[in-house]
Amino acid sequence: MGGDLIKLLCDGLPAESVLTDPDITRSYANDMASFCEAGLPAAVVLPRTVEEVRHVMRTATAQRVPVVPQGARTGLSGAANAIEGCIVLSLTAMDRIIEINPVDRTAVVEPGVVNAALSRAVAEKGLAYPPDPSSWEECTIGGNIGTASGGLCCVKYGVTADYVLGLDVVLADGRLLRTGHSTAKGVAGYDLTRLFVGSEGSLGIVVRAVLALKPAPPRQLALAAEFPSTAAACAAVCDIMARGHAPSLLELMDRTSVRAVNALARMGLPETTEALLLAAFDTPDPAADLAAVGALCTAAGATEVVPAESEAESELLLKARRLTLTALEALKPATMIDDVCVPRSRLGALLDGVAAIGEKYGLTIGVCAHAGDGNTHPTVCFDPADPDEARRARESFDDIMALGLELGGTITGEHGVGLLKRDWLARELGPVGLEMQRGIKRTFDPLGILNPGKVL
Repeated sequence: MGGDLIKLLCDGLPAESVLTDPDITRSYANDMASFCEAGLPAAVVLPRTVEEVRHVMRTATAQRVPVVPQGARTGLSGAANAIEGCIVLSLTAMDRIIEINPVDRTAVVEPGVVNAALSRAVAEKGLAYPPDPSSWEECTIGGNIGTASGGLCCVKYGVTADYVLGLDVVLADGRLLRTGHSTAKGVAGYDLTRLFVGSEGSLGIVVRAVLALKPAPPRQLALAAEFPSTAAACAAVCDIMARGHAPSLLELMDRTSVRAVNALARMGLPETTEALLLAAFDTPDPAADLAAVGALCTAAGATEVVPAESEAESELLLKARRLTLTALEALKPATMIDDVCVPRSRLGALLDGVAAIGEKYGLTIGVCAHAGDGNTHPTVCFDPADPDEARRARESFDDIMALGLELGGTITGEHGVGLLKRDWLARELGPVGLEMQRGIKRTFDPLGILNPGKVL
C-alpha cells in the first residue's frame, strides 16, 4: 500500500511537496515533548494550497491512513508526533498573511504564519495581535490554534481562543468547513470555532483563520520584585489582582529558574532571591501603576523592588523570563515541562507542593509561571540515560498534575494534552465528559484517521 499511497498523493501534489526519504521524514517525527513515542511517517507532505490539503485528506480517507498535522513542532505535549506509517501534513509552507483590515481590526492568515511575523505585520498598521507564547519567534498560528496557546500577556489580554473569530477547516473526508464570522459579533448556531481551537488537529485541518486584533497599546514598563519565599511572592500576586490592577504581564520565576538564566545568559538577576516577580503595565501612566504594585510587593514581604527606568530595561527583564525554559533545559540532558493551571488563590500551595515533590524524588524542578492567571510550568530536569532518574522524573511529573487537580486546577493551561497527558484527561473530565468528547470526535472523524491517539 505504501507505493500506492505515494502515487495517489503525487497525483494531486507537486513532486517536491511529497517527501519520502526516511532520513528526511524521520526529522519530522516528533515535537519537543519528552516521554512521548513517535513513529516513522510513510510520507511528509508540505501543501501550499487549500486544495492540496483537501487532496491529502481525500487520499488518506480512501486509503484509511492516519494523518498527523504539524506546524513548527515547538509543542510540548507530543501532539505533533508522527504515527508509524502515517502522513505527516506539515502546514509551514502555507504562510501567507492574506489580509490585515484596520477598520474591522481583523487579520486573515494561513496556518503556517509565524506568530512573531504576524505581530510585526499588524504593528506596522498600529494594531496588535496579543497572544505571545514564549516560542513566538518560531511557533505558527496554526499550531497556536491547535493547542489553544497562551503567553506572557494572558493576564490582561487573554489567550489564542479569545482572538479566533472564524476558521476554514478541511475535514477528514476532504470537505471544506467554514466556521465563525468576520464580524465583531456573531452567535449563529453552535460555536464550532471554539471547538476546533485546542483540538490538536484531531477534528480537522485548519487552513485559514480570521483573527481579532487590538489597537497597539503603549510601550510597557516593568518592575522586578525579589521575595524571600515563593509564598510571599504568591501573596503579592493575590493582592495585586484583588486590588483591581490590570498588569499587561505578571510573571514569576523561582530560585532555580533565576540561577539557570544567569548561568545561561549572565543576566545579572539576583541569585539570593527565592522568587522573582515581574510585573508590567502598558497603561498611559505605567510608572504610577508600577509604584502602586511595588508598594503591594513591599507590603507582602519583598526584600527589594526595582522598577525599570526605560523600555530597554523592561525588555531585558522580559528576555530573562522568555529564556527560562531554555535555561532549565541546559541543566540536564532532558526536561519534562508541566503546564498545570490553578486558581490564583491556590498558586502558593502549588509552588510549595512542587518544591516538596522535588525533594521527595531528589530532582531539580524549576518553576516559571504566568502568575497572573495561575498557569505554572514546573520543569523537571533529568538524565534519560539514567533509568532510575528517568523513572523519578515521570513520577514527579504525575505527582505535580495530581496536585494541580487536588487544588481545583487543570492538567493543562496552554500546552494541550497530546500524548503526554492523555491518560490524565479522563481523571479531569470524568466519565460523562469523556463520553461526550469521544462522541464529538466520532462525528468529525468517523474513521479515526485524524491525529489518532492524541487527546482522547
